[in-house]
Amino acid sequence: MKGIVLAGGLGARLRPLTAVTNKHLLPVYDKPMIYYPVRTLVNAGITDIMIVTGGNSAGDFLKLLKNGRDFGLKHLNYTYQEGEGGIAAALSLCEDFADTDPVCVVLGDNIIEGNIRAQVASYRRQGGGAKILLKRVPDPQRFGVPALDGRRVVRIEEKPAEPKSDYAVVGIYMYDAEVFRIIKTLKPSQRDELEITDVNNAYVARGAMTWDELEGWWSDAGTFESLLRASRLVAATGANKLDMDGAKPEEEVLNAAGA
Repeated sequence: MKGIVLAGGLGARLRPLTAVTNKHLLPVYDKPMIYYPVRTLVNAGITDIMIVTGGNSAGDFLKLLKNGRDFGLKHLNYTYQEGEGGIAAALSLCEDFADTDPVCVVLGDNIIEGNIRAQVASYRRQGGGAKILLKRVPDPQRFGVPALDGRRVVRIEEKPAEPKSDYAVVGIYMYDAEVFRIIKTLKPSQRDELEITDVNNAYVARGAMTWDELEGWWSDAGTFESLLRASRLVAATGANKLDMDGAKPEEEVLNAAGA
């Protein structure tokens, strides 16, 4: 399995911080944001990784991460996304890199406490299709939300006014090589983007989607509030260190930190 970190976009919700740099180079507590998704993949045993970035700061990723040896990577690859266009559009740039192998895709502003080794192993045993990770949240209407029938995903709705569950779809996805053919069939949404939710629903329609629940806390870092929250959580736990185990509930961590 190969790993993909999507770290493009304009970071408009974090301006003026992102007026001079890419969002994923901003600090989350004591490390650049991009370190965390890379470690998520390395901790799962994935050592061949592609970074998708864009904007005027793309070269800074190479300066920071170099060849990936500091993370124990065999290969660290880079590609450039012009403009935005959506998560699925960014993923489409990685087709040659994937080269028919399955991929684990992590959004560059998603930070988790522990690791996804068990979920990646489960997907490998699955042998194809797709897997998403879910997390119970108090405000699911802010995220992609699955409608579930037991262990079956019925459909995923993006930011629904009336969520069908209290789960959010975490920004970590596992796909077989079909994902690139699916992306080529997509039409732009009202936001004029190719949506990852449409990709996931295509797998749902095929009966090829599974899900696991993520242990420990999870946060994105795409707004001022979530960036601060993620920094506090990392400061309180030392989250996402290489080979870290022992995830704790988010509420317990924030209470201990006085956040």
